[in-house]
Amino acid sequence: MAFISELIGKPVTDIDGTQIGVLKDLIARTHKDFKHPVIDAIVVKFKEEQIIIPFIEVVVLLAAAISLRQKKGKIHDYTTNEDDILLGEDVLDKQIIDIDGARVVRVNDIELVRVNAHIVVSNVDVGTSGILRRIGLSKLSRFILPLFKRDLNRGFISWDFVELLRHDKSMRLKVPKDKLAELHPSDLAEIISELSQTDTDQFLDNLDLKQLADTLEEIEPDYQASLVKSMSDEKVADLLEEMSPDEAADLLAELPAQRSENLLGLMEDEDAKDVRKLLLFHEESAGGLMTTDYVSIHPGLTAEQVICTLREIGEEAELIYYVYVTDEENHLIGVFSLSDLIMAQPNVNVTEFMHKRVVSVNLKDDQDEVAQVVSKYNLLAVPVVDDQDCLHGIVTADDALDKIIPTAWKKRLPRFFGTLK
Repeated sequence: MAFISELIGKPVTDIDGTQIGVLKDLIARTHKDFKHPVIDAIVVKFKEEQIIIPFIEVVVLLAAAISLRQKKGKIHDYTTNEDDILLGEDVLDKQIIDIDGARVVRVNDIELVRVNAHIVVSNVDVGTSGILRRIGLSKLSRFILPLFKRDLNRGFISWDFVELLRHDKSMRLKVPKDKLAELHPSDLAEIISELSQTDTDQFLDNLDLKQLADTLEEIEPDYQASLVKSMSDEKVADLLEEMSPDEAADLLAELPAQRSENLLGLMEDEDAKDVRKLLLFHEESAGGLMTTDYVSIHPGLTAEQVICTLREIGEEAELIYYVYVTDEENHLIGVFSLSDLIMAQPNVNVTEFMHKRVVSVNLKDDQDEVAQVVSKYNLLAVPVVDDQDCLHGIVTADDALDKIIPTAWKKRLPRFFGTLK
């Protein structure tokens, strides 16, 4: 085992022991027989000249001096590849994405291990031990870190979970989409918050439309506005259609009025209609907090018919908290949970098992009142009605509490609080 910080700057000698330069960098490539990149060449600096030497010409790497098997003039040329990883230039002291921890971190050192005749990249060190090793205090770190109850290996990340923030020849950020697809939108939002503006714009380009919309919903509206500033109106309109109506309305409220109107004009009529409705309400009222994404049915259906209906609309209604029952004039007359529905006999009419005393809030109620109702009745969502008890939308528990609970407190709370009794 060795670290790149211990190798860079070491003398490089040929077969006669003549020094031909010092090690400047190591080049790694993916290898069919290894999960991690394998050292494929070394970069040697001699005066103002740089020589790339294939690793096959290296006899000893992990020693006080790096020895070659030939004289300088007889060394084979190394053909570079766009997939080459210059560990010192591309990785050391650079930001990487830790896919496992879903964060952006700075690499302080790189661990190398010998596997048979190969040298393999094992881990990156993003912790304090890497910094101490760089300044020549590696031995001292074994005594210092335990004093502060710090694990020496805590800052190590396996290369399996490393994604480089690499750029192509046009300096475009390159991040494999298959790796991003594994991450939750909230993790992607956390990563975005730690990137530079340039890298953020290019990182967003790597997300598909649905993933980008879900990620934006995890970000505060004012920051959302800055992220979509450089996007085309057509792309933003498509994003708004993918977002829940309440999130879309929050984003539009942060944009200049003229651009918001242009975007609404580009959206599908039905989607734009839902968002325009929400924009009419004060942002701190129930109407401003609600979403129009909910499921309602008319009385007269059986449990089996409702289940068939939910299957048909399942993809559109991603989060079904409760099913609301409304009459022909859209008055809210009942509600039932999915557990109520599953427990009911297939041929039983919904009016037989729905809850007729429905807890609701008014469109004009302020956000504190909404949060109190959600908390008092242990609800996942609360319906929003007008003065005539007509259903207009729902406020979810997380949206209600999001407005009144400090961020630090919210992280200690479960996302939802129970089910309708």
